[in-house]
Formats: sequence, C-alpha cells, structure tokens
Amino acid sequence: MQNRPWLHHYDSGVLHQLTYPSMTVHEMFGETVGKYPDHSCTIFRGASITYREMDALSDQLAAGLAALGVKKGDRVGLLMPNIPQFVLAYLGILKVGGVVVATNPLYVKKEIEYQVNDAGVEIMIVVNSHYALMKEIQPRTKVRTLIVTNMTGELHSDMPMNPEDASLETLISHWEPSQHPTLEILPEDVALFQYSGGTTGISKGAIALHRNLITNTIQFCHWMTSSQEGSEIVLMAIPLFHVYGMVLGMLVGFRMGATLVMVPNARNLPELLESLQHYKATIFPGVPTLFNAINRYMETSHEQYKLNTLKICISGSSPLSKETKEKFEAVSGGKLVEGYGLSEAPTATHCNPILGENRSGSIGLPLPDVDARIISLEDGRTELQPGEIGELIIHSPQVMQGYHNMPSETEQAIQGGWLYTGDIARMDDDGYFYIVDRKKDLIKPGGFQVWPREVEEALLRHDAVNAVAVVGRPDPEWGEAVIAFVVATDPSSAPSAEELDELCLAHIARYKRPKEYHFVKDLPTNNYGKVVKRELREQLDREV
Repeated sequence: MQNRPWLHHYDSGVLHQLTYPSMTVHEMFGETVGKYPDHSCTIFRGASITYREMDALSDQLAAGLAALGVKKGDRVGLLMPNIPQFVLAYLGILKVGGVVVATNPLYVKKEIEYQVNDAGVEIMIVVNSHYALMKEIQPRTKVRTLIVTNMTGELHSDMPMNPEDASLETLISHWEPSQHPTLEILPEDVALFQYSGGTTGISKGAIALHRNLITNTIQFCHWMTSSQEGSEIVLMAIPLFHVYGMVLGMLVGFRMGATLVMVPNARNLPELLESLQHYKATIFPGVPTLFNAINRYMETSHEQYKLNTLKICISGSSPLSKETKEKFEAVSGGKLVEGYGLSEAPTATHCNPILGENRSGSIGLPLPDVDARIISLEDGRTELQPGEIGELIIHSPQVMQGYHNMPSETEQAIQGGWLYTGDIARMDDDGYFYIVDRKKDLIKPGGFQVWPREVEEALLRHDAVNAVAVVGRPDPEWGEAVIAFVVATDPSSAPSAEELDELCLAHIARYKRPKEYHFVKDLPTNNYGKVVKRELREQLDREV
C-alpha cells in the first residue's frame, strides 16, 4: 500500500515519521529523573516514591542483583501485581543488564513452572503471597534464589524465608546507589521476554530489545498530542506483567514524567474508582471488560465518584463496542479510543485518533512508522484492496526479534521483515483497520468460511444476551459445526434457541447459524479480558 491513506487522517501535529533516540529503557528513565526528580513516580495507597527515589532504589537493587551473580543477558523473573516494587524491580533488572521475565500472578503452578523453565530463570522477585507456591515449584526449575516483597506500600517482607532467599528491603539496604554496576548496555540488547497469554496452547516468549520498547513508547507519546509532559497522572489498573500495561502505562508514563497510580486488583472497583478520583487521574489504559464493569457500577454509584479528570482512555485486548465507548465517555467526560497491539510488536501498532474521528468497530490507524497490509489468505503474499478480508501483516521498528527457543514459529511469524499477526482484518478506503477474527478461529462448515466474530455480533443484538463466544467443533457430516456459548443477562429469563436462531437468520447466512447453543454462567477469560476459546473447545471434547 504505497499511498498509506491513513496518514491523511492523523491528528494535527502527529508526524508521519519519527526520530528515535539511541538509548536503553533505563536511560530513558534517567532522562526523566533529570527533568522531574521530585515528581511522584508511583503512588500506592497513599505512599509516594519520587523519580529520584525510584532511581536510587533501583540502582541499589542492581548492585544487589550483581552480587547475587546476575550477569548481562541473564533472565530474572517477576511475579507480582501492580505495586511500586514491580517498577523498582523492572528498572533494577535492566540496570544490571538482565532480561525481564514478568509472569502473571494468576497463573497456576504448571503455567509458572513452564514459563520459568523455558526462559531459564534462576532468580525471581516475588510477592510474599506467592512465596510458598514458588518454593513448591522451585525443585523442578533452575531457580536458586527468591527475592520477596509484600503488598504493603513499604519495601519489606517480614515472613519467614529459607536461608538462600532474601527480602527485597534487606537486599537493597546492603548497597548504596553509587555501587550499581557499570557495564555497557546497548539499545540492541534484549530487555524483555514477553510470554503470550496462552489462550491457544503453549505460551511463546516474544523477545523484545530495548530499542523495540523505546520505539513504541515514543510512538504512543507522540500520538497523544493532547498530553502534557510532567503533569499527567496514569491510572495503572491493567497488569504491568503484560506489555500493554508495561509499555502504554509504565514506559509511556516514564517518558512523560507522569505519576503512576498503582491498582493491584482492577476487579476491586471501589478501590480503583477511589484512586482515580482522589489522585485525579488523566490517562487510563484499560480493556473493554473493565470499562463495561465501570459503566455498570456507575449506574448505581454515579453520585459517589467523579471521573471528570480523565482526558485520554485507551482500550485494547478485545473489541470495544460502540455502546461501551459512548457510556464510558458519558460518565467520565474523557475520550475513549480503541487501539490494537500484540506481544510480538510490543505493544501498540494501531490506534484511533485521540482528537479526530473514531470509527465504530475500528482499531484505528497505524501509528507513525508502522506499515500495515491486508494479504490474501490463499497465498499469504498478494496485497488486497480496501474492503477485502485477509491477514493483517505489519512492518515496524518495534517488531520483536523472534520467539525464544522457537525458530520454526519465528520463521512463520516474521517473513521478509513483516510480522504475520494471525488476525483477519480489512482496511477501508481511508486507512482505518477492522479486525474480523483470529485466523486460527476460522470455522469451515461444509467448506464455507465462518468468522466467529460475525456470529457473536449477531447474537449480541439480543437484549437478553450479555456475552457470547463461538467456536468450531468437528462434525462427521459438515466437517465442522458452529457452536455458541451464551451468557444470559438474567439466567432466569434466558432466550430460547429458537429466538436466537431467528435472530441469526435475520442478520447472517443460514450456514453461519450455530448448530448448538450452550448456556453458561460465564466465559473463561485470561487476565487481559480475552475469552480463552481453547477451554471452550476442550469442554466440547470432554462432552463427546
């Protein structure tokens, strides 16, 4: 797509191409320390840590990690929710030349064990609630030392520990900031192993360099032309262990000299909304399920909370409905825009304009220096015209280096410098992109192509349907059958299968209509709000 029509729809002041400084993530942080040393870097339950203090503490931690034998290129694990210690540990690991391997605290033992072993983690920094779990896993891993912290605003843990382990506070206290290691760390060095959420099976570790993270940070800071350096307050409710929160929350916050208001449990809406209101948050990255939950909560508690300080809210991870967007903008007064990204290009590649036109159902426009194409599903090469449906591929300086220990998967994902996303999409004449579905979720009953998302959208038109997920199941007659899992708004008055059939026939072709409807209490989701369709398919397999 030589003409790149999306460039004509950028907000005023957004450049088509940007210049990226040659620096590491912690050097970028250091620049902000120089500009805003006494600004709050993090706030958590009333406790504030300034940029100067966070810099000194992370220097001390880097010295401690070096004393424990951490060398350049070593992978260091992080297992904790959104608390200031995550920020401290993240910076300390990078300053010693380590590679951050952040793990979801909601993972079960098997999932944590796999990720730790795959990455080759030998030292982990964990919240104390997960210490016992890690000690159980440890004999089956190469982890030799656990560094433990707690959920309070203080940097210590008073729980009993094995002699080979240490508290974060104790480790830091043994060193002065001036004792941090001095070694050459380059923008081309590895900074992060970002593991996929595992919604489709084995989790893959995407390798991100410092320059990949710096690139996307600067792209998104530039995209938000209405933001003001040194004065923004970012509500950090989405997980920092995933690149969405890590980059669009933490690193973008670093670059802008913003304050990060830490929310360890986004499901605790009173704490989230109280933090938002009390600290006058201005930027709020989130996911549709979270914005929906706030909308519902505000319907009964709208007089208690004022969200009118919000200016920029970003939605990612899953499709944002027009209804959710409009309701949230009404209760907050802020702008909610949908974007798109993935772990393999950490993290954002597309976003709707912050000030300009937002198109319903669209993930928006490619960010500066991001080239995007829709290619044929038949040959994987032919570029399609606007309106035609194919696979979304991306060429951008933030694209990962590949998957850790997965050369064949890397070759499939990156071809000729282009990242094959696995997402099925289309582009309109103006360069706005729309995700149709995941390539792997395509269902083929009788040889026809059925995209689950279009069936889901048809079923969601019913007032009594709160949520729905559509998957394929092997069928002896048709090859595959379309199966719908439905969550009713009110279980006592769930719609009948006949009602749903009628609705489908009014909006989609007959062959796309579900063969079966399974009414369930809720849908399995990961911590980012994405429905785990693999679990639904496994459920169907068990029922056979």
